[in-house]
Amino acid sequence: MSGREGGKKKPLKAPKKDNKELTDDDMAMKQKQKEQQKALEEAKARASQKGPMGGGGIKKSGKK
Repeated sequence: MSGREGGKKKPLKAPKKDNKELTDDDMAMKQKQKEQQKALEEAKARASQKGPMGGGGIKKSGKK
């Protein structure tokens, strides 16, 4: 073993992935995901504006 071979070896670089063409199904799926993400963000914004949900607090029984 010579001094040049010692130490940790660098991993081989992975080959670059070719850009595949998107089909109509892929485009529809991406569009649907974008719409779902947008709806989720809108719901988060709406929920953060209001106070806690329910608003009734602790329910008391009718007995006194």
